[in-house]
Amino acid sequence: MKKICVFAGSKEGKKESYRIAAQDLGKCLALNGKTIVYGGGSLGLMGLLADSALLHKGTVEGVITSQLDSVEVSHKDLSKLDIVETMHERKALMAKRSEAIICLPGGVGTWEEFFEAMAWNQLGIHSKPIILLNISNYYKDLYDFIKKSVDEKFLPLESLEDLYLVNNIDESLKVIDNFTKRNLKNWVLKTK
Repeated sequence: MKKICVFAGSKEGKKESYRIAAQDLGKCLALNGKTIVYGGGSLGLMGLLADSALLHKGTVEGVITSQLDSVEVSHKDLSKLDIVETMHERKALMAKRSEAIICLPGGVGTWEEFFEAMAWNQLGIHSKPIILLNISNYYKDLYDFIKKSVDEKFLPLESLEDLYLVNNIDESLKVIDNFTKRNLKNWVLKTK
């Protein structure tokens, strides 16, 4: 898998570990020849991720809405920047261009992107590894809640097959390198 979508906060968060993780992830993906596909922002963890990847000669493709671009939030030095009209187009283009998803810490925008990607896996629209990079235990409660939803029979057990809670970047790369896509033809039978 060469193209990795990264969802990340437009804020840096309060912990230095979040900022370090964004920079380390950008560097690691660049040095491993992976193209980053992300929301195109210049601020927060998104900006740190992109800056670090570009500093290490990586390829970074951004997708941003015209509204966000008009207030100068978009990163101006990317390998490629697509400007679309809606958030729906933004997410669809990021999904189309990527083969795996890594979630850095973030807020409601990051969560919304994560849940939509997870829903698309569940509905058989795509089969991609979705990785919660659990920096400073940021995603543990969310992962536990998703497991509870499976236990309570609101989600099929298969929802957990493509979802990974990992504690470091090396684990993320191992997941990506060892992931096997599901057969999407019979997805309905597996979600009952």
